[in-house]
Amino acid sequence: MAEITKGILGRKVGMTQIFDDKSRVVPVTVIQVENCRVSGVRTQEKDGYTAIQMSFGDVKEKSLSKPEVGHLKTAGVPLARHLMELRLKDVSGFTVGQEIKADIFAKGEHADVVGVSKGKGFAGVMKRHNFHGKSASHGTQRKHRSPGSIGACATPSRVFKGLKMAGHMGHERVTMLNLEVVESDASKDLLLIRGAVPGPNGGLVLVRSTNRGS
Repeated sequence: MAEITKGILGRKVGMTQIFDDKSRVVPVTVIQVENCRVSGVRTQEKDGYTAIQMSFGDVKEKSLSKPEVGHLKTAGVPLARHLMELRLKDVSGFTVGQEIKADIFAKGEHADVVGVSKGKGFAGVMKRHNFHGKSASHGTQRKHRSPGSIGACATPSRVFKGLKMAGHMGHERVTMLNLEVVESDASKDLLLIRGAVPGPNGGLVLVRSTNRGS
């Protein structure tokens, strides 16, 4: 299995469609990747592992803590709302302060996209876990969407952990694997990724080299 070699932070703009060279419609997600910079480099000799820290998103100084402001100013990069560390196989090609552009990924390359899914709030078991629900007839009364039995009575006299029940749905880290980079436009700081990626429009996403076969 290959290891991760590169990545970039961006913001999901939304979905659209384009036509390929055979006039077929291709659904794509547009990702804006402007002003993504390397704010730290971790090396095996100094830190015990290899990684880069990336900064992304404009922000005012009053919105950051003093340690964050000091760290970014020491690194010589503009103040940023988001900091994310990405472990890489080799960091020799990255330096602190370097701007990562969209052309780090080439057209036709494959990548993994990581984001936070849309939050759905509190949801019942039918929506959250695809439960079938109870019968709509034969004596079922005001319990059609309930989960049913969640355990026995005297033994074990408790509910086992991990049962699928109602609760908070969505707003989780989701990774879409091995998506195709349809276009890479460094002049406009845009990546077009085939298909859908996690999260709402305007959400932060990480595009990284895939460790799956293309």
